[in-house]
Amino acid sequence: MNEKLTKPPARKPSAPRAHHKRPFSQILLRTFFIIFGAVMVAVALELFLVPNNITDGGITGISVMASYLSGWKLGIFLFILNLPFLIVGYKQIGKTFALSTLLGITVLSIGTVLLHPVDAFVTDTLLAFVFGGIFLGVGTGIVIRNGGSLDGTEIIAILVSRKTPFSVGEIVMFVNLFILSGAGFVFGWDRALFSILAYYIAYKMIDVTIEGMNESKSVWIISDQIDDIGNAILDRLGRGVTYLAGEGGFTGDPKKVIFCVITRLEEAKLKEIVNQFDDNAFLAIGNIHDVKGGRFKKKDIH
Repeated sequence: MNEKLTKPPARKPSAPRAHHKRPFSQILLRTFFIIFGAVMVAVALELFLVPNNITDGGITGISVMASYLSGWKLGIFLFILNLPFLIVGYKQIGKTFALSTLLGITVLSIGTVLLHPVDAFVTDTLLAFVFGGIFLGVGTGIVIRNGGSLDGTEIIAILVSRKTPFSVGEIVMFVNLFILSGAGFVFGWDRALFSILAYYIAYKMIDVTIEGMNESKSVWIISDQIDDIGNAILDRLGRGVTYLAGEGGFTGDPKKVIFCVITRLEEAKLKEIVNQFDDNAFLAIGNIHDVKGGRFKKKDIH
């Protein structure tokens, strides 16, 4: 039997989605924080770390050593060495990220040039690497939290992590191991060790700045006293709860599950509430990095 094959009608191309534009006030606020974070990093470098021959990792660390060996201004190397990575980031990651990073690196470069003639805040090495690391980490964290970057190493790490089993953090740590080791040949091994300590402090401060001091935690509770526990969380912690329907894997019995989000400071109180009603309750608590929407905002407790 012969059948006439007909070509399916061509679909009309869908209209491209309009690009979502951010409110001007939000763009202005992000710009302010990127500038503020970059200025903090410039202060950390020129007024704490560099005068005491303590360096950072990444392109910043290479720039510090190149500036020390050549006598050129640090800001020149910061801008020139980061530029190729910025171009790669524009093509592979996105325009907004590239523009935010360009702004941060430009402010950082200019800031180090302007602050270079200023005397160091401290000459004590201990104070220099501690407070330099704090300023460096908080400033970098503010820039990252607002969609930018101050170091080309992070851009390459993001791209390499997409094609390898290694995380961004692991790649950055691997690269910085060589860079901070190189500081031993330039500044001496005692300064290299201080640089590692400063880098560690900065690394931890970046986490604190990005995630916040009140780190949020997700909570899952399974119990036969689920209603009592849920009401106590509402009344005594002021946190909203969500009841989920579950089923026991062994018995097949229906189970009621509580899901809620608390802060790190409320964890002990929540455990106390659960134990009060059911010592054998199943309780799982995990860290989460960001919470948005819903009713996470704490209610007033009367």
